[in-house]
Order: sequence, then structure tokens, then C-alpha cells
Amino acid sequence: MWAKWMLAGCLSLFMLSACDKEDGPAPEVPVERVVLMYIAGDNSLSAFPARDLDEVREGMADVPASFVFFAYVDTGNGNPQLLKFRSRGDGTVSEEVVKEYSDRNSVGVTETQEVFNEVFGNPAYQADSYGLIYWSHCDGWIPYPMPDSRWIGQDRGDGDNRMNLSDFKEILATAPHLDFLMFDACFMQSIEVAYELRDYTDYYIASPTETPGPGAPYDAIMPYLAQVGASEGIANAYFEAYNALYNGGIGISNTNWTGGTSICALSTAGLESLAALTAQLLPETEADVEALSENVFNYDQRSGWYEESHIGYYDWAQLMQALLSETDYTTWRQAYDEAVAYWNTTPMNYSSVVGMFSMEGTNGVTHYIPQSVTSPRAESYRSLDWYTAAGLAKLGW
Repeated sequence: MWAKWMLAGCLSLFMLSACDKEDGPAPEVPVERVVLMYIAGDNSLSAFPARDLDEVREGMADVPASFVFFAYVDTGNGNPQLLKFRSRGDGTVSEEVVKEYSDRNSVGVTETQEVFNEVFGNPAYQADSYGLIYWSHCDGWIPYPMPDSRWIGQDRGDGDNRMNLSDFKEILATAPHLDFLMFDACFMQSIEVAYELRDYTDYYIASPTETPGPGAPYDAIMPYLAQVGASEGIANAYFEAYNALYNGGIGISNTNWTGGTSICALSTAGLESLAALTAQLLPETEADVEALSENVFNYDQRSGWYEESHIGYYDWAQLMQALLSETDYTTWRQAYDEAVAYWNTTPMNYSSVVGMFSMEGTNGVTHYIPQSVTSPRAESYRSLDWYTAAGLAKLGW
């Protein structure tokens, strides 16, 4: 969400809600599906949840009453709240403050687990299926505060707190199995993160690069959030909302996002077999990481400007094509395509650092290329499930 930060001044904080927020209870319809949007927004994105919540209200008007949508919201402005939205079935929406919390670190394990338990552990909201949207600044898998670190979530209410991938796994282990897990955050469609979280969700939805300033179009994706097994629909509705506005970035602002987007949904069911095939096909030879990092597409346009602090998000399919023979790549690519439930991008995307850049030849999922195999971050990388499962030691990594 770096693009959000760069264009925050363009956001209108007060938008008219499209739903009817009249008082009155939601209908007594059995709960069949529950989705939680967890907004860790006590950071430079604090102005953006207001608009997203208006989109939620608009989208909730036309979903089944058996669908309950929760939003935990921490912007640093006032106390964090857990909100519950439910359609009454007549075009109006019931909205309730379930709980208000004292000021807190919303990326802490204990604090996050508390919210998850309020939603997923509440007997009143036991459902047939569940989904989770994680909304914040994010930057991948390397533990914070390691130099050049990547992380999930940021809370700057009291210092600068981040959540590591290992923490997030610990939290998900206490939640029910998810139909989908979606990151409304930058750079989170990496095979390393998806593989680490494979046991907790059927589908993993995220962008391989910077997300649009306004974030996910919740009014457009809400009908699919309410459905079981509709992750492709979620990703497609997300893409089409921005594709309709795309014009190469002319006149781009947070209220008129013309800079396009990229979104990918992975089916986690095929990831272990894809990892095994990757390990089988990789050559047992030391890879030329310098040549690879120069020739493989890097989704992180910050890397060329801030070499010391950003280490790149490289196109995984291009990386494998560079490492494998043509025959082996064809075999591997078939398995890759089976795991990718949805991938689409506009011809160009927007970067908060370089502006518009071409997405030609991209494939939707990123992979790490170590700049030094002796660095602390490379050592951390070797602790990930993906490193072992994919046989990356064969490359000398």
C-alpha cells in the first residue's frame, strides 16, 4: 500500500454511504458464512479505512442475510473497534459496534488472536465457511527488525511494531480453516508466503506488486466474498473494477485510480506437489544470482532506488524458465498454471517510486533471489518451509 501513502492527500475522507444505516436488528437467519476484514491501519494509511467501510456498506446491501461481515478497524484515531455488518434482506444493512478496545498494538499476536476469537470463536457466529482479509502495510517474509526485513502488518501507535510471518502462522493456527485469505496490501503474492500459509486456507489472494491507492474495491467484490469457493470471482471483480478505470495513469489520484492493478489467486491444494516438482527439476548447480536478478522481472520498483533497503520481488515463472531446460520448464509450467486459479494485470501498474511501469511478460507470483547467500536474510530464508520443499539448496542458496 505504498501507493496509498504517496497519494493520501488526494483521498476524500467523507463519502456518502450507499446503504441504509437505520437502527434495528438484523433478521434471525442462521449464519452460514463469516468473513473478517482486519484493518491494522495505525500508520500512514490511517485515512483510507473510512472509504473502504463505505464500500463495505454499499456492497452488503445485496448479499444474503446468512452472510456476516466483520471489520476490525484501528486507525490510531480513537479507539479500535470491531464492527459487524449484516444485510436485512431488503436492501438495508444492520451495522453494530460489537466491541471497542483500548489503544493497542494491532499487529501483536495476543491482540490479533483476541479479535479472531471474538469473531471465529463466538458460538453465535459459527458458520459453514470463513474468509479473512488482512489490510495494512505489508512487505513479505523476512523477520523484522532484521536489516532489509519483510513483514506483515504495521502499527505505529506506540513505536513501530510489525508482525512477522511466523507470528501470523501462530494466529491462523487458532482460527478455523479459511475458504480464502486475501491480503489488501502490497507485495504479498509471493510463493514463500503462500506456501507457509497453505494449511490454513483453500485460496490465497494477493498482488505481487504495489496495490492501488484506494485498495480493494469492496463494493465490487462483496457479492463474491459472500459465496463459498468464489476466490476467482473475488480476484476477477477486483481486477475488472480497476481495469474499467485504466488509462495508463493519466490523471491518477486516489479518487480516480487510472493506474491499473495486478491480482492473483492461488489454489493451495496444488502447492505441495508444485514444490516437489520444483525440487525434482531444479538443476544441482550454483545459480548466478547476479545474472538472474538482472534478467528476471522485479515487481518491486523501489529496489533500483533504494538498493540497501529493498531486495526485490522477482517473477517466479521467469526465474524457473531461466533455470530449467525448455522441456522441463514446459512440465513445470503446466503444474504452475494448475495452481494459479486467477491472474490478471493491466498493461502497466503504478509505483509510488517510479510512477507507471510495464507489466509485460509477468506471471503473477514472486520469488526471492538472494543477493548474498551468507547474509542474515538468506539465512532466515533457509528456515522457511518453501526453501526445503522446493529444494533450493541445489542452487547453492
